[in-house]
Amino acid sequence: MAARTSPTERQKRLGVELRKMRTSADVSAESAARLLGVDRGKISNIESGVRAISPERVRMLAKACACLDEKYVEALAEMAQPRTRGWWERYRGSVPQGLLDIAELEAHALRMRAAYSVHVPGLLQTSDHALSVFRSVIPQLPEREIALRLAHRVERQEVLGGATPTPYVGIVHEAALRMQFGGRKVARAQLDHLLAQSERENVTLVALPFESGAFPGAGQTVLHVDGPVRELDTVQIDNSHGPDFLYAEDQLEKYRAHLDQMEHIALSPTESRDFIRGIAQQL
Repeated sequence: MAARTSPTERQKRLGVELRKMRTSADVSAESAARLLGVDRGKISNIESGVRAISPERVRMLAKACACLDEKYVEALAEMAQPRTRGWWERYRGSVPQGLLDIAELEAHALRMRAAYSVHVPGLLQTSDHALSVFRSVIPQLPEREIALRLAHRVERQEVLGGATPTPYVGIVHEAALRMQFGGRKVARAQLDHLLAQSERENVTLVALPFESGAFPGAGQTVLHVDGPVRELDTVQIDNSHGPDFLYAEDQLEKYRAHLDQMEHIALSPTESRDFIRGIAQQL
């Protein structure tokens, strides 16, 4: 197979997991290459996501590495399946790669849990709110690019609907609820939209009032995505330079603990709806 010029985050993650499995078993790259019948250099390319690997070869490698976790191995084999063209591929070359990677991550999620301190969760934003956010980017974006990002954002939100909606927990700080992106009218409509979305069976929305005090990771935007097995969970963090994707075990445990603590001190879903409704009535 031809080498990829720009592997996706999912493809790179598969490579990282294969390398971790190989090195944990103390299997050399040379031995792995002989087993799979490829040049040694291709092992490096597979482990960086630049080259594809078949599901059959994933299983062969796992057997050679004495990896006995069948669910984990089958999850890796599934990641190695030839990619179907996701809806986000229509935006390739038109929006940043990181946004495509987020969409693909969400599309494969079994459950999502997110915490927001300043922004409303992207999957729960109105179009007017999102437009206000996109128009505040530095350097300023051309209107055509803003329109493409908005269209991409709207399609991302479909993961919460459809025949098999993904379970989603959103933890939103009072600061985000009081931010008036786009002005008072847009902010009021955004809060009304949050209330409507919180009535979905698969959506749990909880608010974190100012009076809750300190909480871990204050100021960060954190998305934790459940994979098919716990080892394949992912944390995505927003930064001004774009999204970061984390999956080292100590990082996953850290952010799971962050989200657990934030959920613990947040209002209940019912109390949160009343809280959000009260802020909306003040606008």
